[in-house]
Amino acid sequence: MKLSRLFTKDKPRPFAGVEFERRSSKITNPDGTVVFEASDIQVPQGWSQVAVDIMAQKYFRKAGVPARLRKVPEDGVPEWLWRSEPDAAALAALSPEQRTVGETDSRQLFHRLAGCWTYWGFKHGYFSDEDSARVFYDELTTMLAAQMVAPNSPQWFNTGLHWAYGITGPAQGHSYCDPATGEVRRSDNAYERPQPHACFISSVSDDLVGEGGIMDLWVREARLFKYGSGTGTNFSTLRGEGEPLSGGGRSSGLMSFLRIGDRAAGAIKSGGTTRRAAKMVIVDVDHPDIEKFIDWKVIEEQKVAALVSGSKLCARHLNLVLGACHDAPEGGEDRFDPRKNKGLRQAIQAARAAEIPESYVQRAIALARQGAREIEFEVYDTNWDSEAYSTVSGQNSNNSVRVNDEFLRAVEEDGTWDLIRRTDGKIHRTVPARELWDKITYSAWACADPGLQFDTTINEWHTCPSDGRINASNPCSEYMFLDDTACNLASLNLTKFMVGQGAGAGDFDVAALRHACKLWTIVLEISVLMAQFPSLEIAVRSYKYRTLGLGYANLGTYFMLRGIPYDSELAVAICGGVTALMTAACYTTSAELAREHGPFPGFPGNRESMLRVMRNHRRAAYNAPRGEYEGLSIAPMGISQSVCPQYLLKAAQQEWDAALGLGERHGYRNAQVTVIAPTGTIGLLMDCDTTGIEPDFALVKFKKLAGGGYFKIINQSVPAALAQLGYTDTQIADIVRYCKGAGTLVGSPRVSHVDLKRKGFTDEVLARVEAELAGAFEIGFVFNRYVLGDDFCRDVLGFTDAQMGDPGFNMLEALGFSTEDIQRANDYVCGTMTVEGAPHLKSQHLPVFDCANKCGRYGTRYIAPMAHVRMMAAAQPFLSGAISKTINMPGDATVQEVADVYLASWKYALKANALYRDGSKLSQPLSAATAVEAEDEAGEALATTQPQVIEKVTEKIVHRYLARRRRMPDRRAGYTQKATIGGHKVYIHTGEYADGSLGEIFIGMHKEGAAFRSLMNCFAIAISLGLQYGVPLEEFVDAFVFTRFEPNGMVAGHPRIKMCTSIIDYIFRELAVNYLGRNDLAHVDQVDQEDLEPDALGDQSQAENVEFADEEVVSERIITPGPLKLTARLPRGPLTNGKKPAPRQLAIEVEDRTVAAPAPAASKTRQSAAAAATPSVSEQVRVARMQGYEGDACSACGSFTMVRNGSCLKCVSCGATSGCS
Repeated sequence: MKLSRLFTKDKPRPFAGVEFERRSSKITNPDGTVVFEASDIQVPQGWSQVAVDIMAQKYFRKAGVPARLRKVPEDGVPEWLWRSEPDAAALAALSPEQRTVGETDSRQLFHRLAGCWTYWGFKHGYFSDEDSARVFYDELTTMLAAQMVAPNSPQWFNTGLHWAYGITGPAQGHSYCDPATGEVRRSDNAYERPQPHACFISSVSDDLVGEGGIMDLWVREARLFKYGSGTGTNFSTLRGEGEPLSGGGRSSGLMSFLRIGDRAAGAIKSGGTTRRAAKMVIVDVDHPDIEKFIDWKVIEEQKVAALVSGSKLCARHLNLVLGACHDAPEGGEDRFDPRKNKGLRQAIQAARAAEIPESYVQRAIALARQGAREIEFEVYDTNWDSEAYSTVSGQNSNNSVRVNDEFLRAVEEDGTWDLIRRTDGKIHRTVPARELWDKITYSAWACADPGLQFDTTINEWHTCPSDGRINASNPCSEYMFLDDTACNLASLNLTKFMVGQGAGAGDFDVAALRHACKLWTIVLEISVLMAQFPSLEIAVRSYKYRTLGLGYANLGTYFMLRGIPYDSELAVAICGGVTALMTAACYTTSAELAREHGPFPGFPGNRESMLRVMRNHRRAAYNAPRGEYEGLSIAPMGISQSVCPQYLLKAAQQEWDAALGLGERHGYRNAQVTVIAPTGTIGLLMDCDTTGIEPDFALVKFKKLAGGGYFKIINQSVPAALAQLGYTDTQIADIVRYCKGAGTLVGSPRVSHVDLKRKGFTDEVLARVEAELAGAFEIGFVFNRYVLGDDFCRDVLGFTDAQMGDPGFNMLEALGFSTEDIQRANDYVCGTMTVEGAPHLKSQHLPVFDCANKCGRYGTRYIAPMAHVRMMAAAQPFLSGAISKTINMPGDATVQEVADVYLASWKYALKANALYRDGSKLSQPLSAATAVEAEDEAGEALATTQPQVIEKVTEKIVHRYLARRRRMPDRRAGYTQKATIGGHKVYIHTGEYADGSLGEIFIGMHKEGAAFRSLMNCFAIAISLGLQYGVPLEEFVDAFVFTRFEPNGMVAGHPRIKMCTSIIDYIFRELAVNYLGRNDLAHVDQVDQEDLEPDALGDQSQAENVEFADEEVVSERIITPGPLKLTARLPRGPLTNGKKPAPRQLAIEVEDRTVAAPAPAASKTRQSAAAAATPSVSEQVRVARMQGYEGDACSACGSFTMVRNGSCLKCVSCGATSGCS
């Protein structure tokens, strides 16, 4: 194939326009321990420290590279492409320890990858001439150095080691097919042919030890895991528990073998410098053991929780028992007798209450008798690579259930579902479909597994159905094809393909995208012919189908840079457009390769099926009507023709026209060409802020590596996005500083250099601290023995070795800094990690920066789960494979919301779906915040800088959507408070929800003008609506307290508030004191709790002694009360000091007055005489309020039946009003 230059057009040489610099790499744990360190390594200028760390720690070959090399001449191959081997003569002159080195220059790595691909491609005729081969090499090295693209991790690990360095090793049982003849052969060298494929699908037969059986699968998996690859298998062929065996016994079932395979995978983690073993376990929804499979990880997570909490309880209580034996005042044997040793008796009782086994309690006493002073009981933690997790099963695989349309329709229709035996195909058991569905959704909610794979949709888009069904996928679910096949992946960094300046700035560079797709389709095709495979079957099928997996990364960053919210119609349309363009360009190249080298061997038998799939891809690019699609149960989401930018839409449509036309003439070289891979590690290598199709996890992340160590990852796109939105440089600097912090203690409001020098810190130690702050997630990570030095900590700061060795030791707190001091310093140095609340930032721009999770400690916004589903639906119609993506859900998401997401994924024609509810795992390797520690006594969640990454969620934040109103109950509790301010009487009436929280207020003014009273009434309605729509009362209090206008001054009639700057100031002081426990806004200390009950009336003595002194009885009438309950639950009173008073049960006293009343006397009667026959006014007020009235008497009829009517009161007995209406 003839190739032309694009990225090296001006400078036709390797690494055109790329400058290199010397850098160092150091990866540490939060406690300061060094995991990896390298100095004087050379990388392209401008790479971030994270990218440098990835290159140095994971991808450099660290040993075994010969220090002296020589070229090996080869006929028909240009000299610059000759492979290298150790120069034995030159090496003999060196000492043994100097003969092998490691890679230290990124150009070595780029050269061995691009050179190896070019070498194999040239040898097998993929280039029309040497010039095209040189273009291929130069373009690839330049793209790798410029972070425009990256292949999957196994390419970096394995490709080119033999070609560039002559590294050899004994064969590991791999196979390959001769590229010319197709003949399958065994490899005789472990390195001559690399294993560059990341993704495998392995089959398993229902056979214990035979070839292709269960135990053989573990061997094949081991070959994959050793070289950094991953595999998936559908285990549905294995018979269920209790099914008969040929020898007459009964099968132990599917789960017993899954546990064995899981432990085997857990033992192979590639030395810790590559990723963990990656494995997918899939089971069909009709398998007899499906219920046990669904519950598997839920139960294992519970075991981890039990191990962690149980070990901590045992360690604590057993040592308390031991200590009680030695600390007792009694002597001799009496110390060990709980009947005589009170402390021991209490310790034993506490241990029994904590369910500590009695034998262990007695063992502790026995050890105490023998003189033991401490019991070393192993305490486990929830770290994902801890002993607790390695003890249980199911932790080394992703689990998925394969469901079909028939099952999902049964769920919708509440039908039944048959579980089928594997040995004879008969029904094992029939279960309600919804019951099985509920198990799936609950398990996904509880522990993020299982995911779902939609079998019907997958197989309707299958390009080679004549050769079998698609049963499984790779570990991340993006590669889906026949069993015993493989796929190698690469991903384009989309932000490197943006038009920089001029017309169309910010748009995708269509020509560059097409060129990159062409080059990397060739790279991946060459990788198929040069590779070796872990089994004969995979070698044969890889040769026959030649599946590839080009994808992209950084789509979410592209949206941010353009100022486009991820959850928007435009973003969805652009996603569909760029995915359609990429896949079409790859298929066009595949058809061109087929023209020169022939189609893949499986194409003739699947020609019509594959062309049908191609036509459906093309129809989605034109958003064809649903009825035009061929052979699909669910029509896909096409590109919105009106929303997608026209340049991108037209380019995608033209490319699909070409891809289909060329395919019809020449066929295709590859059965599949594109997927969307997770791009976790290679995304970091390319300095991508977002992976694959994902939005950003959070603006600032903290990633834990499999081999140990942590990265602080900061979204680098925020400044450019702010500039795109029109902010000035000064405003951008302020917003960025608010988000990611100053990175220094200089200028810190707390824990400053001055403060630390008072504690004994020297300039030298402070310099070491400053050097670590920029990469710290919290400042507590920096203050440790490894940064400060043991001598300084011990001799100057006075800490003991025991303190420094304690993982929970907080050095800053030990130095005397308060939690508030540490948090304020942390916000200054490390930032708030969110743009919410940042200076200058407009609220309408917040959606641009929304992430998959709430950002930092203070963030509240996140992308809705259904937005993830819509984005996947936009890309899926244009992919050969599927999408590796996690749908992130907040911690307070419900099981029903999980079910809704899964059902929506099916109806959007997705092939697979996996979700993660925040906190559903006891440990998560990627965190957006650090642990929050709850203090029991205060009852408040206080932030801590303890250097521990989140291991479990200890805080639940309820997020109410602004568009959703929380209605008040028809009958509600509350209270009325009267006060006088500057001679003006003010009445505050509150209404509460059932949980005691404030939902509405009414403000009454006595003898004020109609305009002012109406204005206050409207103000009260506005505040009430805000409260009902979720605005926190704290926000209103902060906004209105200290508002100043007349009337103001002294407050009469309120027990705790004695002064105010305005009526508004008084109102919100009153609400803050009673509902928020804000005693700092009151002027008098806490009064009696009874005075804060909703029926408290205050001091009535003065009113009773004066106001009724001269009243007389003018008439009496007989009242027959209706049937009233003798008791009623009083509404709960307001919060005091943040605590809810317990509800009281009071009786309603009802006086029986059904007897005839005596005639009124002719003379005047004093009130004291009348009071004996009628209830007191205070009693009538109380009963009226209990009945829902305001408690005021009607001026016309005297009844206590007044209700609120706007800003006035109206009597429901006679209709009279208080005057203003």
